[in-house]
Amino acid sequence: MKVSMDIELKDVPGQLVSALIPISELGGNIISVLHHRDRKTQRGTIPVQVVFDVEESKLAALLQRLRERGITVVRVGAERLKEAVFVLLIGHIVRSGVKELINEVDGTGVAEVVELFLSMPAVEEKSAAALKIRAIGKMELERALDIVEGFAARCGILVVRPIEDEL
Repeated sequence: MKVSMDIELKDVPGQLVSALIPISELGGNIISVLHHRDRKTQRGTIPVQVVFDVEESKLAALLQRLRERGITVVRVGAERLKEAVFVLLIGHIVRSGVKELINEVDGTGVAEVVELFLSMPAVEEKSAAALKIRAIGKMELERALDIVEGFAARCGILVVRPIEDEL
């Protein structure tokens, strides 16, 4: 399970390592660490966001170990949207009502458009967009891609699908 966790560390050497050790000890795989050294909370602590993969059954033990080390856990979020792809759209994207497409995918409750990159060279020229779609599973991701293809067919837009995302 992918977990995003916001923690607060005391402003003393070794605190970041102290927070990361329990993740490693429990078999977690650290994906990213955002250490906001230049920002302090009202309590004078350093905010840090850690994203990692860990077995769901080990999350409670991890939280306990962090508390034992005096590390404040502010937020824990498990990522439920585990599958992801990029889809390219080529055509008059903005005029097509891309907002409705996003609403339709998001409205499934099992998939979301999480990123949109748009290139629009001139008003009358075709534009290109890259949509990053996340879903709870492969079947749900396929359902979202069917929605994109249906939208594209109605609007005369070319779809290049999918460019797999490993993130």
